[in-house]
Amino acid sequence: MRVLRTPDGRFQNLPEFDFAPHYLQIGDTRMHYLDAGAGADTVLCLHGEPTWCYLYRRMIPPLAERYRVVAPDLVGFGKSDKYAAPEDYSFHMHYDKLRALIESLDLRDITLICQDWGGLLGLTLAADHSERFARLVVLNTFLPTGEDKVSEAFLQWRAFSQKVGTRMQVGRLIAQTITNYELPDDIIAAYDAPYPDDNYKAGAAVFPSLVPITPDMPGAAEMKAARRKLSQWRKPAQVMFSDGDPILGGAAGFFRRLFPTAADQPEITIRGAGHFLQEEKGPEIAAEVLAFMERTQR
Repeated sequence: MRVLRTPDGRFQNLPEFDFAPHYLQIGDTRMHYLDAGAGADTVLCLHGEPTWCYLYRRMIPPLAERYRVVAPDLVGFGKSDKYAAPEDYSFHMHYDKLRALIESLDLRDITLICQDWGGLLGLTLAADHSERFARLVVLNTFLPTGEDKVSEAFLQWRAFSQKVGTRMQVGRLIAQTITNYELPDDIIAAYDAPYPDDNYKAGAAVFPSLVPITPDMPGAAEMKAARRKLSQWRKPAQVMFSDGDPILGGAAGFFRRLFPTAADQPEITIRGAGHFLQEEKGPEIAAEVLAFMERTQR
C-alpha cells in the first residue's frame, strides 16, 4: 500500500479556516482531525464525498462555544494520508479507521453530526457502539443495504465518477451543487487543496463505487444490521435534511420513520440548500444543533 501525504503548504491561508491541526497515527496512515472547544459532551462532525472537515468550518465556532467539537478527515481526504491505489479503499477500512480514532481519543457522550458517507459510516458506528453516543443529528445521507431501489440520479453520479476517475475536479463538483449563489474561487481552491495532483484523488474517485447497490457488496450487511439496531434507538435523534438535494433528499422520511425518537423532535428542513448543506447553511444548522442539544440535556 503506497501512502501519500499532502504537503502542509497546500493548506496555508485557507479562507475561514483558522484551526489548529491534530494528528493520530492509525496503522499505516496518519489521520487529521480538528479539536476545538471543551466540555463533557463531544460533537463529532463527519464529512462525506468528496469533501473534508473544511465543510464544517462555519459550524465549529458556535458549537465550540459550548461543547468539544471533533471533526476528522477520512483517509484519502483533507489533511489525512491518502492511499494511492483505489483498491486500498473499502467500507471496512474507513469504518475501522474511524472506530480507532474514536477509541484512541476515548470520545464519549458523542453527539454525531453526519452527512453523505459520514452517515453511512457514522450511523453504523453509532449502532455498533451505542454506549459512546448520546445523540444523532442526521443530514443528507442514507444507509444503503443493496436491497432498495437505486435512484437514477445516484446511478448517473456513480457512472460519472467511474468515468472521470482521479481526473475528478473536486472543487468544481462541489460548486455545481450550490443552489443560491456562486461559490467563490478561493473556497473552491480550499476544497481542492488536499490534492496536489490526480495521484492523490483515489479515495474521492472510488467512494461512489463503494456504496452498496447489491446485498452482497461490502458494507451492505453491516448497514442492514445498523438499520435494525437504530430502529430500536432510544436516545435523541434529529433528522435535518435540505430541500435541494437531488440524490439523497428523499431519505429524510426514511430516517424519521427509522428512529423511534425522531418524532419527539421538530420536523426541520434546511431551506435553500443542496447536497452540501453545511457549506450553504452552516451557521443555521449549528444553531439548530445547539437547540436540539439544549432540548435533550440529560
